[in-house]
Amino acid sequence: MIHLRAVERKWLGEGERAIFPFNVPVIAQWEEPLIFTSEVTFLVGENGSGKSTFLEGLACHTGLPTAGSEESARDPTLDRVRPLGKKMKGTWNHPTHRGFFLRAEDFFGFVQRINHTMRELRQDLARVDREYAVRSRQARSYARMPYARELSELQSRYGGDLDAQSHGEGFLAFFQARFAPGGLYLLDEPETPLSPLRQIGLLALLREMVETMDAQFVIATHSPILMAYPGAVILNFDQIPVAPIDYEALEHVHITRSFLNDPDAYLRHL
Repeated sequence: MIHLRAVERKWLGEGERAIFPFNVPVIAQWEEPLIFTSEVTFLVGENGSGKSTFLEGLACHTGLPTAGSEESARDPTLDRVRPLGKKMKGTWNHPTHRGFFLRAEDFFGFVQRINHTMRELRQDLARVDREYAVRSRQARSYARMPYARELSELQSRYGGDLDAQSHGEGFLAFFQARFAPGGLYLLDEPETPLSPLRQIGLLALLREMVETMDAQFVIATHSPILMAYPGAVILNFDQIPVAPIDYEALEHVHITRSFLNDPDAYLRHL
């Protein structure tokens, strides 16, 4: 389901145009609304093209939480782009506060926090066992209960030890655990921790969420695998104004395909 139908940039004063993030060319010259016509929209462009800046601004505008962290309004890593969020105007088919904004670094930071919490809960359980060693089994069971319950919930939701999983396994487990139906999901280069096989797994998750749980995705990516999602719209941030581009016209696709067909043609120049 397409929840967010369009987003446009409000008028900028002359002084604003000279400062970040409004001096990013794709933002400075953004005149027409960006229209979302598919449940899955990819933002493609070279590093520095402005796609991540746009996505971060959109996260601030929608007020979605940073996955595994806190509300975007309180996330200090978004302070520089928050003015852009205030200059955005969204048009909604179905307003929603469900969903999240996810960057690869958010996932890795979240893993650290969850594992730290699990370690502390295990230490609390060990402490209770020591302190209640001479007490009744029932008393010890009651004392253990809050720590054991929280640990069990975390293990059920994210797995026993996220560090023991591969980054790809942990990322997909994290993604599934944080998902809620009827949400808007803003993902910045989610392929970073994923092998090609795991990227295909993510494609399957996207399709399931779109088709059965009314999700909408806006994804900044460099991955030709992800951009192959059937029916997706790809917006090219390497041109101004931003406009849709066909999958087969993408430089990412051309170079990847050419390299795989004849790697020696590239490697002989190293």
